[in-house]
Amino acid sequence: MSGDQHSSGSAEAEGVLATRAVEKVWGRAVLPEPFETAVRKTIAPAEPVGEVWFDSPAELDQILVKYLFTSDKLSVQVHPSDAQAQAGEAGKEECWLILDAEPEAKLAIGFEQELSADAIKAAALDGSIEQLLAWHPVSAGDFFYLPAGTVHAIGAGISLVEVQQSSETTFRLYDYGRPRELHLERAIAVAKGGPYASAHRSRVTDATAALVHGPHFQLTRLVGTPDEAVCDQFSRACLVLPLRGCVSQGSGEVPSGSCAYGPHLDAFRFSDDAIALIVANPA
Repeated sequence: MSGDQHSSGSAEAEGVLATRAVEKVWGRAVLPEPFETAVRKTIAPAEPVGEVWFDSPAELDQILVKYLFTSDKLSVQVHPSDAQAQAGEAGKEECWLILDAEPEAKLAIGFEQELSADAIKAAALDGSIEQLLAWHPVSAGDFFYLPAGTVHAIGAGISLVEVQQSSETTFRLYDYGRPRELHLERAIAVAKGGPYASAHRSRVTDATAALVHGPHFQLTRLVGTPDEAVCDQFSRACLVLPLRGCVSQGSGEVPSGSCAYGPHLDAFRFSDDAIALIVANPA
């Protein structure tokens, strides 16, 4: 995982959120630090951990932030929009920032060419859907936004941060023969059959940049200390995920690998070499 760890020996900040490890068949038996040490307090040794979640406060409970760590491919899946979700469900749009990737690691997002609903279903049933998907090589610093309805699969050997609507409504199209439930009819009903729009993909730079300013959440990658304009953009409740350098809140530290809540961005202090993600409800 990219990014330097920082330890000043200070107490942990009060705003640091509770962490939850989620076991997944495609996860890793050993996570990169600082996650391995923290996660093994809550889950059995060598169990494959695929996700590390943070419990969002009430003000931001429509947003879920988590880390993903893969050793195998995730299922080919799709999520509905709010309008397509049924009673008791919620729509899901999400984005990924790649933190680390093994050589030749890939993500599948969208299809190589336009496909009809019948063609997608047939390909899911016979397994050829893997070959019809567009597989994108990835490396640290790649960023992807996935609108609802985008068919996708995360490949092996990737560490990433995911910011999403707080929803686990997932419809699986294909799971490589693993004995998990598929949801073909629901998936086909919401799946977009075309290529992934290049406008939804970018690479981070060495400057602060807004990555998402959408209807479900706002996400900025902060480099160094925030200027007045960034502080104004986040003058409301926000989450901060340190990726490098030192981030503190009050008299405590926000450790690398954690996520902290604050009433506004001015509640945090950042070292000049800090890199952090800032997440908030849409403006």
